[in-house]
Amino acid sequence: MNISVWAPSATSVELVTPERRIALHAGAAAYADAPVHAGVPEYAGVPGYWHTEVEESLLARGYRFSVDGGEPIPDPRSKWQPDGVHGSSHIVDEQTRVAGFQAQPLSKAVIYELHVGTFTPEGSYAAAQAKLPHLSKLGVTHVELMPLATFPGRRGWGYDGVDLYAPCPAYGTPQQLTSFVHACHAQGLGVLLDVVYNHLGPDGNYLAHYGPYFTDRYKTNWGAAINYDGSQSDPVRRFIIDNALMWLRDYGFDGLRLDAVHAMFSFDAVHVLEELAIAVREMGEKLGRRFVLIAESDLNDPRLVHSASQGGYGLDAHWADDFHHAVHRFFTGETDGYYADFQGLEDVATALRDGYVYQGQYSPHRGRRHGRPPTRVGAHQIVVCAQNHDQIGNRAQGERLSMMLDVPQLKAIAALTVLSPFVPLLFQGEEWGAQTPFLYFTDHENAELGRLVADGRSKEFSGFRWQGAVPNPQELETFTRSKLDWSELSEEPHAEIYEWYRRLIQLRHNRRGRTKAAVNFDAKAKWLRFVHDDLLCVFNFAATAQRLRMPRGEWDLALRSDTKEAKMAGEVPGRTTLVYRRRG
Repeated sequence: MNISVWAPSATSVELVTPERRIALHAGAAAYADAPVHAGVPEYAGVPGYWHTEVEESLLARGYRFSVDGGEPIPDPRSKWQPDGVHGSSHIVDEQTRVAGFQAQPLSKAVIYELHVGTFTPEGSYAAAQAKLPHLSKLGVTHVELMPLATFPGRRGWGYDGVDLYAPCPAYGTPQQLTSFVHACHAQGLGVLLDVVYNHLGPDGNYLAHYGPYFTDRYKTNWGAAINYDGSQSDPVRRFIIDNALMWLRDYGFDGLRLDAVHAMFSFDAVHVLEELAIAVREMGEKLGRRFVLIAESDLNDPRLVHSASQGGYGLDAHWADDFHHAVHRFFTGETDGYYADFQGLEDVATALRDGYVYQGQYSPHRGRRHGRPPTRVGAHQIVVCAQNHDQIGNRAQGERLSMMLDVPQLKAIAALTVLSPFVPLLFQGEEWGAQTPFLYFTDHENAELGRLVADGRSKEFSGFRWQGAVPNPQELETFTRSKLDWSELSEEPHAEIYEWYRRLIQLRHNRRGRTKAAVNFDAKAKWLRFVHDDLLCVFNFAATAQRLRMPRGEWDLALRSDTKEAKMAGEVPGRTTLVYRRRG
């Protein structure tokens, strides 16, 4: 088999196995499947690569590379690191590909985000697979896994991964990951993977030993920025794009969630995101599959989903944080940090109508103007949520909304999210109002690094007065406390909340038409209603009953959050959510 590695400044590279050291020969890249598109560079022939041919059996016990006679280190494209980020690299058997499955399009999607390590007590792919019937019954269409690239230790969120091509061994083998994806498909569930292409973690990050993968021309909040537009950046871009293609092609994922793309600095003529979108689309056409790319960004920039011909990057959708922030601010009353930018029910209404609250106006939190109007952006191109890993885990005690609010409020938030015009995302346990926290946890073997992470975590969120003391991410208890308690599902009010979510999702799937939400509200009286397609949602947030006018048309009550009886026509009891379907 062919062994290849990019090390442009090296004078020698050796393949190191337990039995032998084999010198590699300098040469050029030979990418048979490199994407070819107007304005996108061709990669074949790029210098700085080292190659050799070896018998596959020679790699059976693992291998590493030695650059210029240095200490042997893992392969940057290692497919399997069973002994962790500092261990030997291993090859894996080619994955069995199952053709024919097509995930639901985003216009019909309901996404469920989960962390494999805390989704079940066992924290494995196999255990998560056993819970898939629960997700099918709930009605979600896509499962989104938090990052899987191998990171230090046995527990973590995954955003400090360093071996991008190797699935984390803490959750199971590559074969078990493939089995999980296939099982999701058998249940009719698409599978998305969260990937991090803005930085790598510090522990076990050996990329700089090989070449200029990083740059000091830009800074991120989490580590050195990746070199997407500097000298010798072509192979770096290829490294990232090949990684994205691997997850989709070899493991069967149906799409990727791209973490914090605002920290992917690419100021050349063809942004790396545009190039990635082209490569994914071309591979999908070749395989007869439909892949999606969803970008997380706090820029409120519609260019993420605009086509290249419109000056955009051609991604499929992006997360819009404004919806979460507006809903959280209204229901909790918190005004620290970025919540200072949001005022109340008026912003909830704007988020429901437009997806963005900030469309170019001044942001007090940022001290500058922020965002631009979401022109030519469809509702299916915006992903919204009331909770996700960041918004829960970035609180000192990892509190969910279900640990802060009562059932009527939780039901209202569920209806706002699930029945919004946009693509709703739920976070594991949200569907039953879980009472377990989701904390930030790590397992750095380097004690000094662990201390720095704990200190940095406290400083990062010091601007939120309600945060309090941050639990030590390195302690095992911080991780174990974050595991879901599935026994809650059989208890009240959890069973009631779960049934509410299930019926909301069913209503969403059965709605007719595709229209922009028409929103009306009265901030002083504390009510809001919106019509989307053939559904009417009415919210009375006040403690007392109110008589509210219905929009034109004939409406049948489909779902209500309480069992109270209205005393007169048009009356909505206090703290109640009503959902109607248009008759006919």
